[in-house]
Amino acid sequence: MSFESLTDDDLLDLLREGSDDAFTEIFNRYWKPVLTVAANKTGDLDEAEDIVQDLFISLWKRRKDLRLTSSLGNYLAVSAKYKVLKVLAGRHKTLPLEADSQEAALSSAPGMESAIEVEQLTCQVSEAVESLPEKCKIVFRLSRESGFSHKQIAQQMAISEKTVEAHISRALRAIRHAIVHSLLFSLL
Repeated sequence: MSFESLTDDDLLDLLREGSDDAFTEIFNRYWKPVLTVAANKTGDLDEAEDIVQDLFISLWKRRKDLRLTSSLGNYLAVSAKYKVLKVLAGRHKTLPLEADSQEAALSSAPGMESAIEVEQLTCQVSEAVESLPEKCKIVFRLSRESGFSHKQIAQQMAISEKTVEAHISRALRAIRHAIVHSLLFSLL
C-alpha cells in the first residue's frame, strides 16, 4: 500500500488503528512546515526541533482519541503555535533567588518587615497565576511579563482580541481574589 497517495483523513483513520506507516507518512508530510512555523516564532532551530518532536510524540500518544475539527495541517500548525507560546512564556519567567541569598537580602535590608510582605505578596501573585488555566496563563504572561499588546497576543495565538481581554480579566480577578483572601486571613 502506498501511503503517499492517501488523504490526511485516511491516514488519521489508520493512525487511530496504530499504523506506524501512517504516522511516518504524516510526519514526512508535515514535519518541515511545522518546523518552519516553530523556528520562525522561536528564532532558535534547536528549540523549534524540540517543539516539533514533542508535538509528534503527543500526536502518537493521543492517536486513539484524536478527533479533529479542522484539517490535519491546520491542527499541527496551531498545536505548534501553542507549544511555541508556552516556550516563549517560559523564557520570560524571572529566576527566583536562592533561598539563602534571598534571606540574607531581606534580613540586611532596611524595612525588613515590609520586604517580607512584598515577598509574600509576590508569591501569592505567582501562585494565583500558576493556578490559571493554561491558555489564560499564557495570555497573561505574554501581556504582563513579555509586554505584548492585546493585538500581538491575538495574532500569535490565533484568537480574537476580545478573547485576549477576557483571559486577562480572568487572570486579574484570580490575582485580586488571592490577595484579598490573604489579607482577610492576615487580619484575623
